[in-house]
Amino acid sequence: MKKIRGKVHKFGNNINTDEIIPAKFLNTSDAGELARHCMEGISLGFAKKVKKHDIIVAGENFGCGSSREHAPLSIKACGVSCVVAKSFARIFYRNAINIGLPILECKDSGKIVPGNKLEINLAKGEIKDLSTGKTYFAQSFPKFMQELINAGGLLSYIRRHYKK
Repeated sequence: MKKIRGKVHKFGNNINTDEIIPAKFLNTSDAGELARHCMEGISLGFAKKVKKHDIIVAGENFGCGSSREHAPLSIKACGVSCVVAKSFARIFYRNAINIGLPILECKDSGKIVPGNKLEINLAKGEIKDLSTGKTYFAQSFPKFMQELINAGGLLSYIRRHYKK
């Protein structure tokens, strides 16, 4: 797995799927349309501020609420390369992996400052804050999950490995 580098966009605890992608935008599964409304329920204009490869850092229970794949899809489609949080709602965690969005649980996510630049090594679970020089650690992905992420998600993985 390659290293991820990007600027931090910081959110708090209990960010729910309605805040990530409000329900009024769930009538589409078009990734581009979902990207335009990413985080609109909590941060108007987020989709215009985020740059490709940027990183969301949050507190506890990120992605709680409804079990919609639209939430991680909107995050990935708007250019976010990884989400780091103290903890994730289990269904969001699984949906993120299934669509190929890297996410890391890091107990020290609260110490990471908005706007700082991070370098993340997913294979090692290492998060380097390039702005402060501090290093934080997260649970690294097992090999199989790394393969899912590298493939772009579960469906892409299946297409590559189980062709008829």
